[in-house]
Amino acid sequence: MSIILIPLLTVIYYALDLYMYVVVAMVIYSWLLAFGVINTYNHMVRSIGDVLARLTEPVLWRIRRVLPDFGAVDVSPIALWLIIMFLKMVIERLMGVVGTL
Repeated sequence: MSIILIPLLTVIYYALDLYMYVVVAMVIYSWLLAFGVINTYNHMVRSIGDVLARLTEPVLWRIRRVLPDFGAVDVSPIALWLIIMFLKMVIERLMGVVGTL
């Protein structure tokens, strides 16, 4: 059982780790866009923003529905980071338990 479970948990762990970087990239992109540093008339910038939005918005939208409105401050990426960190800790514990069986 651990022959399949440990590699599966490892892949999920690294996918969550990669998704954390995608969330950070989306936050940085939104800041740069809000402060006028980047221009969405550029096709490449618009494509990067579209990819980041498609990867993060389905999850962030669900979190925004649950969290109270804080006005102009969006705390959903922080909540998502905390959820991902919790899931990574659970996976680490599961990998330790499964590895000892």
